[in-house]
Amino acid sequence: MSTTNGSIAPGASRTTLAPPATNTTRPRSTGLIPTNNVTTKEGVTVRTRIDPTLTVDDVVRQLCVNLKVTEPSSNFALRDKDTDELVVNENLRKKIKNKANLKLVNSPNIEAAEIVQKLLVRDDRTCKMALWSLKKFIREEKFAQEFLSHGGLAELAQIICTEHGNTLAYALEAMHNLMDLDYGWSTLDNTFVFKVVQILSSPNSLINVCRPATAILKKLVEADPMNAPGPLIASSSRAPPVAPPGSVYRYGFQIVFQQMRREKGSLETVVNRLGSADTAMILHSMMLINSLLSHVNDTEWDEFISELERLNVRKAVIRLMSSHNIDDLTSSILDFQANIVRVTYRKKSTLVEPEVEPLHESALEYIWHCSKVQEERDSDGEVLKWQKLGFLSENLVHEFQEVGELGLDCLRNFVADDPDLFSKVILEQLSRPVDRRCPIARASNEIVELLAEHWMIFAPAYSTSTTYQPFFLNFYRVHALATQFFLRMWNESGSAAGDFSRIVALARSQVKVALQRENMKPWHEVEHDFLDCEYRAVRDRQMQELEAEDDLLSKVPVRNLKEKITRESAEFVRQQRIQCLFQGAWFVNGIPTPANGPSRRPNGHWRFIRLDNGLKYLHYVDSAVQFAVRNGLEDLPERIEIAAITQIATGTCASPPNNLRDHLDLSPPSNLTPSPLSFSLLTATEGSLADQIASDQLRWADWTDGLNMLRRDSGHVTSDETAGYIKALTEIGLKIKLLDLSGEKVDIPSGLVAGPPPSNTDFFFSDLI
Repeated sequence: MSTTNGSIAPGASRTTLAPPATNTTRPRSTGLIPTNNVTTKEGVTVRTRIDPTLTVDDVVRQLCVNLKVTEPSSNFALRDKDTDELVVNENLRKKIKNKANLKLVNSPNIEAAEIVQKLLVRDDRTCKMALWSLKKFIREEKFAQEFLSHGGLAELAQIICTEHGNTLAYALEAMHNLMDLDYGWSTLDNTFVFKVVQILSSPNSLINVCRPATAILKKLVEADPMNAPGPLIASSSRAPPVAPPGSVYRYGFQIVFQQMRREKGSLETVVNRLGSADTAMILHSMMLINSLLSHVNDTEWDEFISELERLNVRKAVIRLMSSHNIDDLTSSILDFQANIVRVTYRKKSTLVEPEVEPLHESALEYIWHCSKVQEERDSDGEVLKWQKLGFLSENLVHEFQEVGELGLDCLRNFVADDPDLFSKVILEQLSRPVDRRCPIARASNEIVELLAEHWMIFAPAYSTSTTYQPFFLNFYRVHALATQFFLRMWNESGSAAGDFSRIVALARSQVKVALQRENMKPWHEVEHDFLDCEYRAVRDRQMQELEAEDDLLSKVPVRNLKEKITRESAEFVRQQRIQCLFQGAWFVNGIPTPANGPSRRPNGHWRFIRLDNGLKYLHYVDSAVQFAVRNGLEDLPERIEIAAITQIATGTCASPPNNLRDHLDLSPPSNLTPSPLSFSLLTATEGSLADQIASDQLRWADWTDGLNMLRRDSGHVTSDETAGYIKALTEIGLKIKLLDLSGEKVDIPSGLVAGPPPSNTDFFFSDLI
């Protein structure tokens, strides 16, 4: 207890209490200023002065002594009365400084044991209350360790496998929160995974059940051995490496997709929920699809991608792009767009081998069948088949070498759109003299090259687009329109075989025009640009473009060189952005706008954030003023786990008004305007982990794009600055390389012929004599 003059006698407790106030007596003054109110389990609130140099265990022990509690102090813990947050050594100073209202409660080991016992009872009301507490406390490492040590994981999994309704919803949320830890749930088996798939797929499942079930599957997909920290264990020469025993990184795409195969229609259900009226359900479904796309393995790649295409997932995402009321989905949609860039690049890089791959053989047989053309033999007895469709030779591996499987898919889709029209066009071309025929198959492949160049399908790593690209997601339809344009230009201009490159140049020009302002342009205008434009107008515009732009950049060797430099530029910018995160920076703590929901209130006007060297946590400190932060993490007591961040949303919060900067307990006004330099770190379940405002556009770009590039399942960039840097570096690098063509062995035809050397070279040295 405190002394009357406010001092503590030698050997006395450094956690002191003031007598509780009553309605009839005023509390006796002790001379010490209390720091916090503490409420006991019996509901009595006492004022206390807590020494910030103590550990939490010491504080609890002294509280028990002062309150004359007979039970061991190890049975108790402190929690924030308002938020239920467990008080630990890392946040004790913060709680004292903020004068947080605390409460004396059961320690995590007692709480965990009691909750496990309640789960064993299986009484509906008791079980629900226990699960409600469990989903909150399970995020705390001390509690989670005790819960796991008491066999809680098996009981929780059993409840998920047997219960339904809200009880099931609470259990799934608790399991999802537990899976934020990178240990403790490695014993979940295929039976459990299959049950979660069944829950997700059931038409009778409540929306609050489907959300956490979808989130759990996402966690399992991302628990891939290749994502495990530390070294992996090598297996057989053909099998991929595995994580160490007991690691939760033992699941991954293959485990989840195998169970989704067993439950017919499960993937279709996930795709269909992109049309849900519940925004959170859409977000969870979108993130699961992105995780599956990011982690699909080579074995199931063809099957999974084909199934997604069959389910028209691109069409569903395009519909989301046009929904003006779903701003929270922006990051996930851009992630999906980046994933499709990777899918497209892989298809373009995959050789067409009909003698090896049955799917390639089947597609080619379909194209040939729809052409209704008969095979012929030339004078040497060689079969003439594919040349009649417009290829240069019968060697299809060579014909599709530049466009790969993507070119084959595009040609097949072009045929499938209208098989009768395709046959009519082919037969019409064959009726013409050989040199007047439009080579449809070559034209199709050339259009694929033009579209890949336009959308920069150069590298599997990153998409530099910062805006929606609905036409890119409609790649096959755009290809069909552009191929029809090519055929029409050929016919209207009366072209011959030697004019092929000239029509390609016209098509390149029209692609640029038709696909500009992609995020704002309606589809019918794209159709008009390709189907209704006149040859002379296109030719006149192209001539003007050629006057302003050197045609050198359209040559194939230069395009290949540009692809290589684009990949290098993207990786260079990624490393630069992550270096900015390592250095750290000061940000203003913003106030989220009402549309973006609640967030955690900061402890000061400023926040310094720095990424740790392990790329796992963002460490930070809040302060009323900026100060010189030392290297390392000693000055940064708080942290945010990178894996918990599901979205980096931009334009989400406003600067606090002057009257709130020093009074964070006041409620902000409702009419705040979001800052264009703001961003929020969002989770799927907890809302915002941080709401920050950068000091300038460059810092905003460094951090938003650095964080996006850091996340495993994200490949897009947010800012025009970063996209511009990658483009500028590519252009500069390309120009430098073109000055040294021999170094890259780039073969670019040139009409320039070197003349004879000058007869007198004295002028080179005249200025030096």
